[in-house]
Amino acid sequence: MLDNVDYCYPNGTKALKNISLNIHKGEFIAIMGQNGAGKTTLIRLLNGLLKPTKGDIYFENENINTKTVATLSKKIGIIFQNPTHQLFSNTVEDEILFSLKSLGLDKSEMKIKAEKVINQFNFVNYRNRSPLNLSGGEAKRLAIASIICRDPEVIIFDEPTLGQDEEGIKFFINLINQELDKGTTLIIVTHNIEFTIDFIPRTILMVNGKIVADGPTKDVLINEMLIDKSSLILPQIHQFKIELKKIGITIPDNVFHESELIEFLSNLLQNNSNKK
Repeated sequence: MLDNVDYCYPNGTKALKNISLNIHKGEFIAIMGQNGAGKTTLIRLLNGLLKPTKGDIYFENENINTKTVATLSKKIGIIFQNPTHQLFSNTVEDEILFSLKSLGLDKSEMKIKAEKVINQFNFVNYRNRSPLNLSGGEAKRLAIASIICRDPEVIIFDEPTLGQDEEGIKFFINLINQELDKGTTLIIVTHNIEFTIDFIPRTILMVNGKIVADGPTKDVLINEMLIDKSSLILPQIHQFKIELKKIGITIPDNVFHESELIEFLSNLLQNNSNKK
């Protein structure tokens, strides 16, 4: 929980202004907004990398201002947009083992956990490869694996779908479903409106360091006034619905996905055909 949080950088830039926010265990949340909206500052506050200038942040009813980053990292994991910012071991396997060291496990436990995540993330043939010799998508997967292996209660992703191909997106969707089944709280910072409206139930929209909307994704991301205010782009399906309405075809509000739109239009065409 964030309670009236401000954050001001040393150069005087006020990145967050009076942020109050509740995130419940097991939730899946998107944080959206243009560059400079305060998204990255917010997630750095959530895992203790930054401390609020004003206000308080609570995790499990304890004020995290009293916790070290090392302590918080055991429960709150963050995967940065650029994986090279958190990969520095000589091999893929060493990267995962290094991440596990701070958990206080013995060597056999570490080996078991490392082997499990190496298999889960398809790194069996890459275990001895340098992270520097991985592709962009592989490096991002390794950054995620180095956090997942720790079994954190909260995972924060910064632009996880950026630069991912279709296979990488499918892998990520499967991964987040597995984590949600475990009860993990997932927070995703993203510009990907199509991904968000398809998969993420709740969206927090930020503009100039403030939260301007917080609610069901389908309500937030089709609100033309909010989307314009945040300089984002309406979901493609909603844009298409607006164009159809101009020619006299009104699509129901509960049609959000491509498959639903295709089904509705097919039924409409069939009904019109039957009337002739």
